[in-house]
Amino acid sequence: MSDLLQRGQVLRTKHSGQTCTVEQFLGGGGQGEVFRAMWGTMPVALKWYFSHTATPEQHAALEKLVTDHKPPTNNFLWPLDLADSDHLPGYGYVMRLREPRFRSLLDLVSGRIDPTFQTLVTAGLQLADSFYRLHADGLCYRDISFGNVFFDPQNGEILVCDNDNVTENRSSHCGILGTPDFMAPEIVRGEALPSRQTDLYSLAVLLFYIFHISHPLLGRRILSIRCWDLPARMKLFGNEPLFIFDPQDQSNSAVAESVDPTGEAGANAVNYWPIFPQILRDTFTKAFTSGLRDPDNRVMEGEWRGVLSRLRDAIFFCEHCGKENFYDLEMLKSSDSVGPCPFCQKTPRLPYRLRLGKTVVMLTHQAKLFPHHLDDHQPFDFTRPVAEVVQHPTNPNIWGLKNLTSDKWVITTADGSTKDVEPTKSVPLVSGTKVSFGRVEGEIRH
Repeated sequence: MSDLLQRGQVLRTKHSGQTCTVEQFLGGGGQGEVFRAMWGTMPVALKWYFSHTATPEQHAALEKLVTDHKPPTNNFLWPLDLADSDHLPGYGYVMRLREPRFRSLLDLVSGRIDPTFQTLVTAGLQLADSFYRLHADGLCYRDISFGNVFFDPQNGEILVCDNDNVTENRSSHCGILGTPDFMAPEIVRGEALPSRQTDLYSLAVLLFYIFHISHPLLGRRILSIRCWDLPARMKLFGNEPLFIFDPQDQSNSAVAESVDPTGEAGANAVNYWPIFPQILRDTFTKAFTSGLRDPDNRVMEGEWRGVLSRLRDAIFFCEHCGKENFYDLEMLKSSDSVGPCPFCQKTPRLPYRLRLGKTVVMLTHQAKLFPHHLDDHQPFDFTRPVAEVVQHPTNPNIWGLKNLTSDKWVITTADGSTKDVEPTKSVPLVSGTKVSFGRVEGEIRH
């Protein structure tokens, strides 16, 4: 039950002049309580602050977000207007409601949901892209953590909540330093305030959790800690942080469940780490070695976007067990083999694939191309496919890449002959076929 507002209470909003009527208590946190409300005729979420958090500084920060900044993308549940009342102390703000289809990342970490790798990679890519756009607007989030990110387990769409913590980069006007397990070491040590650089660290921690269901710094060392108190956190997260897969120092390496049945020392990471391609492992290693020590050498959002986009394109299915695998070009170069399926240990057969510059898209039965595949300047929009793999309508053994654009493609076959592929028509999946999409050319291989 709420201690702040009651059903039917009417508040006013500052900039729109509309009334806001409280309907239902949704939940509470450290800063205040959230309610479902009607803002004019629009259902919204209303956050109302506790008296000790309703500071003039927080009010000024909200005012700036409402008046000076638009949401970087629709993935942010951005403050839309301030709310107050002549009869109540304090203030609040209204934002879009979070749809029920979105689940907390805590549901993922706790095992209450089991999404596909494609869903997780899509969520990670959208997360990196969202923070790229936030930072490009001169802002930093300050408090990236489990409780602030939700995603749709069916398609990976994300929502970033609690945007009242967002401030201008390196601003000192907000008391939120972050959530302890996600705070950059220099903040833990009291040497820095939240900034874009510290956001990059928190983003890397969150991405590591998404793919490995483990904290990147909690390995063997935690087994010797008897009390998980402030000195312990200061040691592992601030003064002596060490990546659980550090290639130079294994003193904090992730420990298998057979050694640590509680799993708190990285057992999940032991299982997931070898599943992913070398490019993802290398990027996490950079994030938690040189990036751990040097804030200016952290993995940038654009690098995460590139890596995760390639990772999404690398997914294919083992024909023996049906599980998702990843095409690892580095492994193929070094061993001339894709390696066994990590789930059934049988060697999967590679599907046809499309090479687009440095990008390789696995042409599985579910594969689609999107605007960013054909134009680097296009955003990551997975709602608008520009091509998809389809079966021949009369011969199910023949597969093709269907043109979903309004433009004509031109193909060149292995024997040098050319042919136009009009919209709604398909390119047969034949090795050696080159496809001119306009801005970019691809080649089908097998």
